[in-house]
Amino acid sequence: MKTTLKQSIAPGTNEKRMSELPLPWISASALTSHYRRGTLSPVEVAETMLIRAETLKPHLNAFVLIDADGARAAAKASEARWKNGTPLSPLDGVPTTIKDTTAVKGWPTRYGSHASDETPAAEDAAVTERLRVAGLVFLGKSTTPEFGWKALTDSPPQGTTRSPWNLAHSPGGSSGGASSLTAAGINPFNHGNDGGGSIRIPASHTGLVGLKPSYGRIPQYPADSPFADVISQGVLARSVLDTAMALNVMAGPDPRDWRSLPADPRDHTIGLDDGVRGWKIGLSLDFGHVKADAEVRALVAAAAKRFEELGAHVEDVGPLIEPLQNSFEPLWIGSFATRLRQIPTQLHGKLDPGFRAAAEKGLTVTLADYARAYEAKSKLARDLALWHEKFDLLLAPVAPTAAPPVETLYNSEAFPRWTKGAPYTLPCNLTGQPAASMPAGLTSSGLPVGLQIIGAPRADHLVLRAMRAFESASGWAWPQARVLETLARL
Repeated sequence: MKTTLKQSIAPGTNEKRMSELPLPWISASALTSHYRRGTLSPVEVAETMLIRAETLKPHLNAFVLIDADGARAAAKASEARWKNGTPLSPLDGVPTTIKDTTAVKGWPTRYGSHASDETPAAEDAAVTERLRVAGLVFLGKSTTPEFGWKALTDSPPQGTTRSPWNLAHSPGGSSGGASSLTAAGINPFNHGNDGGGSIRIPASHTGLVGLKPSYGRIPQYPADSPFADVISQGVLARSVLDTAMALNVMAGPDPRDWRSLPADPRDHTIGLDDGVRGWKIGLSLDFGHVKADAEVRALVAAAAKRFEELGAHVEDVGPLIEPLQNSFEPLWIGSFATRLRQIPTQLHGKLDPGFRAAAEKGLTVTLADYARAYEAKSKLARDLALWHEKFDLLLAPVAPTAAPPVETLYNSEAFPRWTKGAPYTLPCNLTGQPAASMPAGLTSSGLPVGLQIIGAPRADHLVLRAMRAFESASGWAWPQARVLETLARL
């Protein structure tokens, strides 16, 4: 099967036709159905993705590295397993990438920083190991801002990553490389992680499905980030089913991560279509203090009404959360300061100026400041858990704006982190509860906006069920016409 960047697909393609799409847009579930029947091979798919990756690399700048030889070898091994009827998992042979904050044995972990080097990782991170054991094919590493510090993706070593919706706009961050690749038809899903919105924000900005699982659902090892107690691993995908399949292979405890949740034998693909009829759902368009753009508010409000059409009761719950900055800035900048102290002073001049400024400000954070922030974190978690005693879900925007232009300076006066960057997403990292972004529609300028679906603590299966119900009712399907138009001009 041949593929070109100028292929055109009529809008409205649904999941039933997924297996008939050109390779760049086939879902992971459809790919492995082809593998099982012998109508496609992992080798053919990997080769197509490698060609597409090399073609789009200079335009999107979403790859840190591409390992063509390694991908071909892994695909060949997967092809043999499918022929023998012994796949390692339902995702065996599906190509993906790993975000460059995450270790892959034999590859360097650069963190988007000149403060790192080319030393190959001695072992896989826990999530990488899970994906490798499941037989996925690693094409390479995706870009991240320096140390994943912001909700845009540019860094001193790699430069600016761009969105396939509009090259003048950011794909979000910090998993912006993963979102750019997935939205451009490079792999059905790509690994990301989320410490303040870093899966959900780029998913929102590129029209993808992005689930931040419950904290501890997917183990973290090594837990070498100052943000290890708020980060969740996951993927950015184009379908809910693929997201659930990926969660199946990534989830589960690991003795190297004492915070990982106990084993759950649940198959997250089962019950996806059970719907939300009778559920009680809260809607908060501003959390009481966030001023989202009018178009964002309108699209999210319209998306929330779909749940009423699906049989749920949706109630505007008004103000919900106090402004975050006063309580939680010490955690943010104090953690950056911890990272800064680990970097030789002669390299400080090579750091992202925005990261350095926040980290240097964090040097003044006291132990008392940090302790008060942790007390506030515990209170927020308790308050939202009690709120969920009355409501099955909370709906909100993912971000106050659509994707900003690539030249936007994060945490500047024009784009503050606490009011423009991550005010809607950070609360769920602080509480550890599951939350997801689903495409809610397009702005008048043709950029996607995300609906955030937030579940009670550890209710990942219910969030996935709501995601699937919304997906079925929304009519959103890949490939998106505006993305095809952008790619056709390259």
